[in-house]
Amino acid sequence: MEALPTEDRVTGRSIAKATRRAALLDAAAQLFADRGYNGVSIEDLGAAAGVSGPAVYRHFPGKPSVLSALLTGVSEDLLEGGRAVAAAASSPEEALRGLIRFQVEFALNNADVIRVQDRDLASLAHDDGRTVRSLQRGYVQVWVDELARHLPDADRSMLRRKVHAVFGLINSTPHTTHGTTSSRELAALRDLLQDMAWAALTA
Repeated sequence: MEALPTEDRVTGRSIAKATRRAALLDAAAQLFADRGYNGVSIEDLGAAAGVSGPAVYRHFPGKPSVLSALLTGVSEDLLEGGRAVAAAASSPEEALRGLIRFQVEFALNNADVIRVQDRDLASLAHDDGRTVRSLQRGYVQVWVDELARHLPDADRSMLRRKVHAVFGLINSTPHTTHGTTSSRELAALRDLLQDMAWAALTA
C-alpha cells in the first residue's frame, strides 16, 4: 500500500487528536457538572472518554488545565459569536434579539458547562480565572453597547445591570430543566426565554 504524504498523515493525526481532546472536554463538562470539579479524577475523565487515565496527559498537563480549557473555550466562543451577531445586525434591536437567541441556544445546549461555570469558576488557577473573566466582560460589553444604542438616554450602569439580570434569567434554565427532552417543551421554553429576556432588557 502506498504511504500517504507526510502532510496527510499529520493532518489525520491532528484531526484524531482534536477529536479526542473534544471528547475529553465533553466528558469533563458532564462529570464536573454532576460531581463537582473536586469530585472527579483524571482516571474518571479518561474512562468517560474511552481512554486510560495516563492518556489524558497527552492532551492536558493535568486536571486544572482541563477546567481551564473548558471554561476558556466556551468564553471565547461566546465572545466571538456575540460579536458576529452584533456585526451582522442592521439595527440595535435586531442585534439585541439576535444576542438573546444566541444566548438562549447556548444555555439550552450547554447546561453542563453553565453548571460548571457557576460552581467551579473559583477552582481555576489565578491567571486562567482572570482570562475567563476578561472574556466574559467582553461578551457583556457587546450586549451593553447594543442596548445603549437601542436606549441612548439610559444610564450605562443601569444597562449593565439589565444585561447581567438577563444572563441570570437565561442561565438559570439548566438548573430547572434538567432532563427535559420533548422538542415541544424545548421550543416553548425557547420562546418563553426569548420573550422574557426582551421584556427584561427593555423594561
